[in-house]
Amino acid sequence: MSVVGFDFGNESGVVAVARQRGIDVVLNDESKRETPAIVCFGEKQRFLGTAGAASSMMNPNNTISQIKRLIGRQYSDPELQRDLKALPFSVTEGPDGYPLIHARYLGEMRTFTPTQVLGMVFSDLKTIAEKNLNAAVVDCCIGIPIYFTDLQRRAVMDAATIAGLHPLHLIHETTATALAYGIYKTDLPENEPLNVAFVDVGHASLQVCIAGFKKGQLQILAHSFDRNLGGRDFDEALFQHFAAKFKEEYKIDVFQNARACIRLRAACEKLKKVLSANPEAPLNIECLMDEKDVRGFIKRDEFEQISIPILERVKKPLEKALAEAGLTTDNIHAVEVIGSSSRVPSIMRILTEFFGKEPRRTMNASECVAKGSALQCAILSPTFKVREFKVNESFPFSIALSWKGPAPDAQNGASENHQSTIVFPKGNPIPSVKALTFYRSGTFTIDVQYADVSELQPPAKISTYTVGPFQSTKGERAKLKVKVRLSLHGIVSVESATLLEEEEVEVPVVKETAKEPAKMETDEASADAAPSTISETDVNMQDAIGAAAASGAENGVPESGDKPVQMETDAKVEVPKKKVKKTSIPVTEIVYGAMAAADVQKAVEREFEMALQDRVMEETKDKKNAVESYVYDMRNKLSDKYQEFVTDSEREQFIAKLQEVEDWLYEDGEDETKGVYIAKLEELKKQGDPIEQRYKESTEKGPVIDQFIYCINSYREAAMSSDPKFDHIDLAEKQKVLNECVEAEAWLREKKQQQDALPKYANPVLLSADVRKKAEALDRFCRPIMTKPKPAKPAIPETPSPQSPRGDEQQPQSAESPNAGNANATEGASAGSEVPPTAEPMETDKSETAPSAS
Repeated sequence: MSVVGFDFGNESGVVAVARQRGIDVVLNDESKRETPAIVCFGEKQRFLGTAGAASSMMNPNNTISQIKRLIGRQYSDPELQRDLKALPFSVTEGPDGYPLIHARYLGEMRTFTPTQVLGMVFSDLKTIAEKNLNAAVVDCCIGIPIYFTDLQRRAVMDAATIAGLHPLHLIHETTATALAYGIYKTDLPENEPLNVAFVDVGHASLQVCIAGFKKGQLQILAHSFDRNLGGRDFDEALFQHFAAKFKEEYKIDVFQNARACIRLRAACEKLKKVLSANPEAPLNIECLMDEKDVRGFIKRDEFEQISIPILERVKKPLEKALAEAGLTTDNIHAVEVIGSSSRVPSIMRILTEFFGKEPRRTMNASECVAKGSALQCAILSPTFKVREFKVNESFPFSIALSWKGPAPDAQNGASENHQSTIVFPKGNPIPSVKALTFYRSGTFTIDVQYADVSELQPPAKISTYTVGPFQSTKGERAKLKVKVRLSLHGIVSVESATLLEEEEVEVPVVKETAKEPAKMETDEASADAAPSTISETDVNMQDAIGAAAASGAENGVPESGDKPVQMETDAKVEVPKKKVKKTSIPVTEIVYGAMAAADVQKAVEREFEMALQDRVMEETKDKKNAVESYVYDMRNKLSDKYQEFVTDSEREQFIAKLQEVEDWLYEDGEDETKGVYIAKLEELKKQGDPIEQRYKESTEKGPVIDQFIYCINSYREAAMSSDPKFDHIDLAEKQKVLNECVEAEAWLREKKQQQDALPKYANPVLLSADVRKKAEALDRFCRPIMTKPKPAKPAIPETPSPQSPRGDEQQPQSAESPNAGNANATEGASAGSEVPPTAEPMETDKSETAPSAS
């Protein structure tokens, strides 16, 4: 199982993985820890990450960036419209009211949803993780902003699916930061919580989280945010300042040129970073537009002056977070600042004034979210053993359910009504399950919606669920239990609906099971749902019970919704049992703005096709580079190390061929297929390989021949040796070894004479491979003879000692017996066992050893 954490930002992404020694942020192909969240569509392939950023200047209209701001938002959203004005690529409204991105890919205009593009960004981050882990990556945790709506969370899940990922948890970025901060703390209190404020100033948003730490756990006390306050706002302030200045001084309007806008924005971002550490900074851009070089200069005081509208908004989220947590600045133990834009001095000054203490920077501002996400993945994974640390997360929004009453009733004149109740209030724990009871006679619908959209500005309605069809056996309004889940990802859904019917079963029982108490359910029975015989008072009472129980029913227990509480009592008499029959009712889901399952599957297939196209193009580039490299390399070697191994005419002919291929590469062969480049390289190697072979044989043959000669001499000396080690070998066998050595020596002498008579540019007749084969054949023949073990000699039995009462117990000692203390036994056991390899000359006396060929 993979244990990976992803932090996808508005501008860049970070990947962290869990290893045995801890959490590491992995490097991309350019050895950088951050990878641009950019997709650039080209004529032949896509360029992702760093490659996409490199292509953005040359191809701005087809370079998609800041995709985090586009997912899960309607095209008419005012915030989205403001963002689109600064983006160079084309975005239009789709038939469903959500944005569609247009880009030129493979020679034609294509449309992509923001979710598809985010899937491409995830694919790039996944590839980085897989290269570092050298294993497939599927399971992961992804950090998301706390302000992401239900639809945006679903879009992230769909994008992960498109990339082939399976998120175990969409964790809030500030929660991931708090986890990475607290899990390593060994001095946390056991009773009174240690309150820490985390302020995340990112590229496009400001998030504030207050967390209470105790030993082994953290509790999220409050969330607050400003979705449109980040580092890019400071960049934009500088951009507008210099755009107006250049229009006045140089008479150029950068808004008329997409590339000029990109270059000026990039320069303003660098200028902001310089001003974070210096009181003043210059701005110089060569040939910005209309072949004009521009220059500018700004002091930090002036920069802060034009940024006042932005800085004034920083305090509001801080105040809101404190109010929701019910704390004062005196209760805050420490303030941790993270995010790439937290380095702006004026922001640090505001935080210091607000909290009355200097903010800390103990965490890596850009990597803590990815590390916290990887830690959460490790906690959820059975692969790693992690220190016991519980994360009590809270939901930042209030979620309500609403439903319609029945048609007007002629008897009582009741009109159609619309009821709703808050099921998951703001601050509700994540995950959580709640059960509601309805009384209905037929199919009905439930709407899931935000109770308050003032902070979000999305459509209030999230989804609609149709419960049914079902049929009550008794012909009256049936009792249904509906289970609503707030998942680990912060996504709300109606999980199931169950029809509950009581029926008497004439079976004697010893124990009876009471029905689940009403307080364990969220009973939302009302006048429209209750039978007509119930009085108005009873209805009001039921509504009051339902409202009181809504906040506590099965809260935070994911599986309790389908496990009713049972009360067992002893029955002294046998009575008929009332059994509750449970029947599952179909639930149909409609999520407004979300991708259908079939569309997600199509996007998965489309992503696979585009990834395949990218891979084919990368392989084609590699083959083209291989041809180009071979041309340059071989041309240099022909006039250097290969000079003696090729004739003048052959060299001239080959150099002409190389020049021809080089010209072809930069003309007709500039844009060819992978197969054409492979064929062209093989064509060149037909001429080049024989030359390389001659050079290789010339340099490698000497050591191989020396090794063969040493092998021959070693076996010859061993066969002619008078050493007692070899006395047990027959003379005829030794003669065979000598004959084989003579034959091998004669073959080598003949071949060497033939080779020495040839010039270096001629094809060799004596090859290193042939010499090795001959040496192996000699070794196979001689080794069994010269390493034949000496036959064991029986030891002379010892005379029984007179002290031994039973002399017949003494057994004869064999030559290998450890008690046989004669020299012959040792000699017999070791004879022929020392066989040196022929790869290296032996330092010992050759007559005492039997060599071997390697």
